[in-house]
Amino acid sequence: MPNLDEDLNAILSRSHLIYSAEQIAQAIDSIAVQLNDRLKGTQPLLLCVMNGGLVFTGHLLTRLNCFPQVDYIHATRYRNETSGSTLDWRAYPQKDLKGRTVLILDDILDEGITLKEIIDYCNEQGAKEVVTSVLVKKLHDRCLAGLKSDYVGLEVEDKYVFGFGMD
Repeated sequence: MPNLDEDLNAILSRSHLIYSAEQIAQAIDSIAVQLNDRLKGTQPLLLCVMNGGLVFTGHLLTRLNCFPQVDYIHATRYRNETSGSTLDWRAYPQKDLKGRTVLILDDILDEGITLKEIIDYCNEQGAKEVVTSVLVKKLHDRCLAGLKSDYVGLEVEDKYVFGFGMD
């Protein structure tokens, strides 16, 4: 069995820091200010996209003052790989989406396939409004036509990134 510590140390030795903890915190603060303004007076249903969105969701949740209900959704294309294929639905929200403002939180917007499927699912379930936010958006032209996240914290070059919940 390979030594996981050695493997991780080798990866880290070839990596470089893109954003500091302070820059990430500032980006999350900015998203929170915008979401607090947009969602004022509502009780949105917050859907954390597992697993990548967990850390971002936890940090953002402490900055929101709109008292969201929290649930999660787990849909993935990557299955521990660096490229994805068909969407694998692993868990659906337990809360009813009908008539609700749904806030989808995810770690990264790459090609947008997973995000689009989740948005479509929420609309099919009768959500009144679907709002999206991602911590990071990759800068490339492969994203699905017309798809964007309503709120983006940071942008990165088109390369493999990890940390802050992203693997």
